[in-house]
Amino acid sequence: MRIIKTEDIIKNVSEMCIEANLSLTCDIKDKIVNAIDTEKSELGKKILSQLEENMKIAKEESIPICQDTGMAVVFVKMGQDVHIEGGFLEDAINEGIRKGYTEGFLRKSVVGDPLIRENTKDNTPGIIHYEVVPGDVFELTVAPKGFGSENMSKIAMLKPADGIEGVKNFIVNTVKEAGPNACPPFVVGVGIGGTFEKCALLAKKALTRNTDVHNSIDYVKDLEIELLEKINSTNLGPAGLGGSTTALAINIETYPTHIAGLPVAVNMCCHVNRHSTRSL
Repeated sequence: MRIIKTEDIIKNVSEMCIEANLSLTCDIKDKIVNAIDTEKSELGKKILSQLEENMKIAKEESIPICQDTGMAVVFVKMGQDVHIEGGFLEDAINEGIRKGYTEGFLRKSVVGDPLIRENTKDNTPGIIHYEVVPGDVFELTVAPKGFGSENMSKIAMLKPADGIEGVKNFIVNTVKEAGPNACPPFVVGVGIGGTFEKCALLAKKALTRNTDVHNSIDYVKDLEIELLEKINSTNLGPAGLGGSTTALAINIETYPTHIAGLPVAVNMCCHVNRHSTRSL
C-alpha cells in the first residue's frame, strides 16, 4: 500500500493551477510558432505573431496568458493500491485549487449556484474526474477551461445510420458555428461512443493529449488528419478574420457504445489549451 499525503496533493494542485495559466505546453507553443510560417493570410500571420508575443510576456512577467483563467478541471488517475492520508481527497484537490487561484492572483470565475450566480471568490469547486487503475500510480492533470470556447461546445446523439460521414459533418459544422466566438485557432477535442455523458468526458480528456500524438487506432488517426484539413479549409482563420490556421489540432477519443446509438461530443478550446500533469 502506497501512502499519498493530502498536503502534497494540495501543494501540487496549487502549483499546477498557476503553472497551467502562465505557460502553455511545448506542443501548443510549437504549433503556434510553426503556424506563423505556414499561414497564408498576412493578417493571420500578424495575429499568430501577437499570440506568440503574448505567450512570451505571460511567461516573463508571470501573468496569465488569458484573462479568463478558467474553471479548474482535474483528472485523477489513482492506483487501487494507493491510500490517501490526512483528509478527504476531494477536499484536498479543492483546497489546492483555492490556494492556487488565491495566491496566484488568478481570476475567480466560479459561481456557487448556476441560477443564483453568487461568486465563490476562490474558484472552487473544481470539476473532478476519477479513474481507478491497477497498481500504485497517482497522477493529476489540472486543465483550467475558459468558457468562451466551452460555451461553443456541442453534443449530438446521432443515429448509427448517420455513420462516419454524419460524425464528420457534425464536427466540422460545430467548428464553423463556433466561429470567432471560441477564439481561433482552436484545439478541438472530440469524443465518439459511450453514452451521453461518456462522449462529453472523452472530448474533454482529448484536449489534454499531446497534440503531436495521434490516436493509436489507425482509422481514428486518419480521421484526425482529415478533419484538421477540412477545418483549416473553412478560411475562418486566426481570430476569425480569415486564413488557413483555424485549428492547431483535433484530438479524437472513442469508446464502445450501444447498438442503437452514436453519441458524439465536440469540446471546443481556443489556442490557450491549458493543462499540467504530474505524478506524485
